[in-house]
Amino acid sequence: MKTYSAKPSDIERKWYVIDADGLVLGRMATVIATRLRGKHKTTYTPHMDCGDNIIVINAEKVKLTGNKRTDKTYYWHTGYPGGIKSRTAGAILDGNHPERVVEKAVERMISRNPLGRKQMKKLHVYAGAAHPHDAQQPEVLDVAAMNSKNKRSA
Repeated sequence: MKTYSAKPSDIERKWYVIDADGLVLGRMATVIATRLRGKHKTTYTPHMDCGDNIIVINAEKVKLTGNKRTDKTYYWHTGYPGGIKSRTAGAILDGNHPERVVEKAVERMISRNPLGRKQMKKLHVYAGAAHPHDAQQPEVLDVAAMNSKNKRSA
């Protein structure tokens, strides 16, 4: 028996849309990361980009469990001495670019190499309910129905 290795011509990509309204951030991010890598497919090949395109809408309405909204802190450095900066997850979600919380959560679950960067380009996150990808006819991926813990109402 030979090991299957996908060729670029064998790879089929679909488009999926996920409504993040009320979904738990980490649980949604794991589903997205798995789909971006293509690990849900039987034709998965580790060194090839086998994943699908994912559209996330309503990213501003994503839920964080526990006290993460106030306690989870994102750090970055300006490059200057003493240039460490930080912002809480709540501040980002209430700010001008709430979609960055979803992008960071998924980005940190994808491998940090050229293949991972290629896979991240297939993620499209939008703060509101509108997206410009209607021409691709995306299928709805219901993450909330996969597990009862994936959705929070309060």
